[in-house]
Amino acid sequence: MDVLKAMEARRSMRAYDPSRPVDHQVLEELIRTAGLAPSWKNSQTARCYVAESPDLVEKLRETCLPEFNRKNSAGAPVLIVTAFVRSHSGFDREGNAENEVGEGWGAYDLGLHDAHLILRAKELGLDTLIMGIRNAGRLRALLHISEDQEIVSVIAVGYGAAEPPMPPRKPVDQTAVFF
Repeated sequence: MDVLKAMEARRSMRAYDPSRPVDHQVLEELIRTAGLAPSWKNSQTARCYVAESPDLVEKLRETCLPEFNRKNSAGAPVLIVTAFVRSHSGFDREGNAENEVGEGWGAYDLGLHDAHLILRAKELGLDTLIMGIRNAGRLRALLHISEDQEIVSVIAVGYGAAEPPMPPRKPVDQTAVFF
């Protein structure tokens, strides 16, 4: 599958086949591919915390996700928590923001990282759901995530048990201005 086909086929999956685990080497491939994403001055501040043991996945789902995200990620055998190291992307060596975006560059870089991850997952036959509503404090405590990192998302990964249609997309003339 090429990149365009992966983009066209990828959906936010809300139904997973719990009988199909994801091989550890496939997860390593997802993380390796995500690491190919560009970042501010090649700072590579993205961090992944991969829960693949069934007990930990269930504990994270039950204690760190609101009810609707618990339901939407049910059956997913893997949860990947993504974060970025604060005050690095978008900052000079003295810790001063290079422009008004400041910490937004860390989130921007992580978004590129996560996009690489979910597109590679689709290419490998996996489905994903990026969840931004989560309890960062509980995730930090359970996964021992350093305070210098901003927790952004939890990504459910697994084999989909549904075929959701593509939601309508806005036309180019509503999303871009050409000069």
